[in-house]
Amino acid sequence: MTLRKIVLALASAAALSGCAIRVPAPKSAAAGPQDALAAWSRVLYRFVDERGQIDFSGVAANRGDLDAYVSWIAQVSPTSSPAEFSESGATLAYYVNAYNALALYNVIAAGIPPELSSIKVRFFYRDRLLMGGAWISLYALENRLIRPLGEPRVHFALNCMVRRCPRLPRYPFDAGELDAQLDSAARLFFSEERNVRLDPGRRTVRFSEILRFYTKDFLRKAPSLIAYANLYRVEKIPLDWSVEFIPYDWTLNRQ
Repeated sequence: MTLRKIVLALASAAALSGCAIRVPAPKSAAAGPQDALAAWSRVLYRFVDERGQIDFSGVAANRGDLDAYVSWIAQVSPTSSPAEFSESGATLAYYVNAYNALALYNVIAAGIPPELSSIKVRFFYRDRLLMGGAWISLYALENRLIRPLGEPRVHFALNCMVRRCPRLPRYPFDAGELDAQLDSAARLFFSEERNVRLDPGRRTVRFSEILRFYTKDFLRKAPSLIAYANLYRVEKIPLDWSVEFIPYDWTLNRQ
């Protein structure tokens, strides 16, 4: 990175930080980790359907479980309470669940807008949510804490609540089952036509823009995006095909 780009990046970060908006955490009674995760499980099972679509209005009208989980996130994190995350996979499972829950919470806090394209800067960069006693944006949570852990399959598990996001499962991610859950999420993602569209006549595959956004992460595990997709597809894509991308849809993924 050139000096000019470094200066611009620092200036941009400073500007965003200066405009930070703290989204208050809910004032729910403190819960233990198992009770908190059980509350998040109930939110997913009750308000997410089999297609991964969310009943945002239902969540807003029945916030007890979401507030309980987000309140626990506000108090506890791998940074604030490292002893609670000694199990293999516990840190990553926490971060994925926290990202999804905080994104849902922020949609509710923003008044359930019809889409996020017009408020992306605020929603992902400026809005700060409380995690383990520290304020953090969704952008920083993903890019400074989750991606450095080196697991590209998280991009099929993290959900910002819009139509082009990966399907939101109806259960939390669990440390003991995380590898299998991420594998299942990757296989589902690459099996859905909304994420992978084949054009044999043009010898072209169109991928979800998620593969464009995070190309570097995927290429650490495979020599090309097609090769990476083929790790999880039954019907393999010829490696010499061209790659294009499907435009991202920032409309909320409502039921």
